[in-house]
This record gives sequence, structure tokens and C-alpha cells, in this order.
Amino acid sequence: MLSDQEQILNNLKQLHMPTIRHNYENIADQARAESWSYEQYLLELLNIECQVRRQNRINRNLQVSKLPPSKTFENFDKKRLPAKVANHLNVLINGSFLTRSENILAFGNPGSGKTHLLCAIGHELIEKGKQVLFISCGQLVQDLLIAKKELELTKKLKKLSGFDAVIVDDIGYVQQSREEMEVLFTFLADRYEQGSLMITSNLPFSKWEQIFKDPMTTAAAIDRLVHHSIILELNIDSYRMEQAKNK
Repeated sequence: MLSDQEQILNNLKQLHMPTIRHNYENIADQARAESWSYEQYLLELLNIECQVRRQNRINRNLQVSKLPPSKTFENFDKKRLPAKVANHLNVLINGSFLTRSENILAFGNPGSGKTHLLCAIGHELIEKGKQVLFISCGQLVQDLLIAKKELELTKKLKKLSGFDAVIVDDIGYVQQSREEMEVLFTFLADRYEQGSLMITSNLPFSKWEQIFKDPMTTAAAIDRLVHHSIILELNIDSYRMEQAKNK
């Protein structure tokens, strides 16, 4: 016949509670020493299990996100942000825009910090338990084209819809062919009002016909993006150029 300890370990293993399995004895010793109630002991065990699971989930989501690990707020100079952009930061960091499927559109010159800003927000969202994907526009288009050729575009779009936010970096940086434009538009249309997009672009909307080739398609793409959106204009000097001047 199994001892009480062996039964506890077996049950915790079946329930997939490894943290409690490894800590319940030490916590029990602490509970006896400090005269905890049964409820306090149980709560402490559940708290440490939940904390570890939450951190493991964050680590998994961070790995899947492909966010550059260096692009966080720890090494981002918020003082460089225009006042209008800085005023939006709290709303963006708390993630409330995700529940409304709002888009974040960041425009500005090369080196103005658009990518770093959206990635830093992405890191904060992951810490809050959200699922985020970072991908360059060029890579996204190529992935969609491959999926389309393999007759798996619907499956690919469904997978992307599982992310609370998709950060698409440098839309318009690489000029798309008509076929590439079509899959990009399909993605934007599929995402419309279903999930948030976070986009960086060096091109103002007035030049987006260079991306989508056709005035009607361009207007339709912009309309979907702008309908529920927060627009961030980073009309500031290049951070890299500023650093070079300082040196």
C-alpha cells in the first residue's frame, strides 16, 4: 500500500502540478512553523503553481513572438517621443486597444524609432499574457505566397488570427508585385475587426499606391486600417544619425 506521501506525489503528477509537487513539503514545514491555517497553506501552494505557469506561458509566448530581445523600454529613450505619441503610451502598454481590435500605425523617417517603440509595446503586452507576433512585411508576404501556392492560405490566416497583435514592420519598404500585393491585402482584410495590427511605415498614406498598385485597392486597405486605429507620427530625427553626430 502506498504511503500518504507517495499518493500525494502520484496525484500531483496526474494533475500536472509539478511546482506543487516539488514544493509542498517545504511549504508545509513553513506552514507548521508559522501556524498557518489550512486555507493559507493551500493558497500559498496554488499561488506558486500559478506564478510558475504564468512565467512559463510568458516565456513560450516570447519565444514564439520573434520579438528582438533588445528592443524593450529599458533601452528606449521615451524623451525623444513627440508629446502626442507619449500621451498614448499608457493606453498602448495596458493593452486595452486589443479588446477593441484597434490598430497601431506608426509613421516616420528611417531611424526614428518606430520599430523599437512597437516592439517595446509588444514586450509589455506579452508580460500581460497576450500573444504577439513580430514579422517584417517582406517575410509576411513571402510566407503568405508560399501558403497560397500550397493551397493553405486559409490555414495560414487562421494561424495568424490566433495572435492578439501582429506587428508588421516596414510595410512598403520593399515594393510588392501584384501577386504579393494581393496576399498582403487578403491578410489585412482577414484581420479587419478581428484582431489588432501594429504597423510601421516610412511611407505616408499618400504614397501607399506604390504598395498596392491600384487606387481602389489602396483606398480599401487604408480604410480598413484606419477605421479603428491609433496613429503615431514620429517626425523626429534618426536616432542612429543623432548618435553618430554625438560621437
